Amino acid sequence: MQDTELTTIPQKMLNIVLFGPPGAGKGTQSQKLVDAFNLVHLSTGDIFRFNIKNNTELGQLAQSYMDKGNLVPDEVTINMLEAEVAKYPDAKGFIFDGFPRTTNQAVALDKYLESKGTSISLMLALQVDEEELIQRLLLRGKDSGRADDTDESIIRNRINVYNEQTAVAADYYNQQGKFHSIHGVGSIEEIFDRLSSVIVEKGR
Repeated sequence: MQDTELTTIPQKMLNIVLFGPPGAGKGTQSQKLVDAFNLVHLSTGDIFRFNIKNNTELGQLAQSYMDKGNLVPDEVTINMLEAEVAKYPDAKGFIFDGFPRTTNQAVALDKYLESKGTSISLMLALQVDEEELIQRLLLRGKDSGRADDTDESIIRNRINVYNEQTAVAADYYNQQGKFHSIHGVGSIEEIFDRLSSVIVEKGR
């Protein structure tokens, strides 16, 4: 029954690309959006770790590149993502967390979703001042003990990498009229309300 409904009304699926710099609270907001809009959260980092840990064919392929210090090719990343999407045939929609990171990935994702009779609804990017992010992460590092949250130079580099990746994705989705910048400072509920307002207004 659910499969039939999905086939009949695929255009009503809500598919969100969510970006946010380290320390922006993207993980917290992702979970709230999943709960509020009945979505499936797909994090490429989680998918990579799952495939490598479980020694899948794609995981082995990804590991072979990583072992040589090379970037995992887009094709491998996209295949992993497609395999994960296929696990949820009755999904009402997806949050793509930090993906796509290249134009090639964005084009491939569009083609894949089109083959499923749906498309990306919105790209939402949480915007937080860099100095605010650094202070948040340094504070988090004291509590978590994460090495990458205690070294300011590493934090700045992570933010720079994020900005470069976001610029690519933002430009791609801006051309489609789907990019929306969200002010990421305030309480969890205030930020969630801003995200939800855009989704309700623009995402259907």
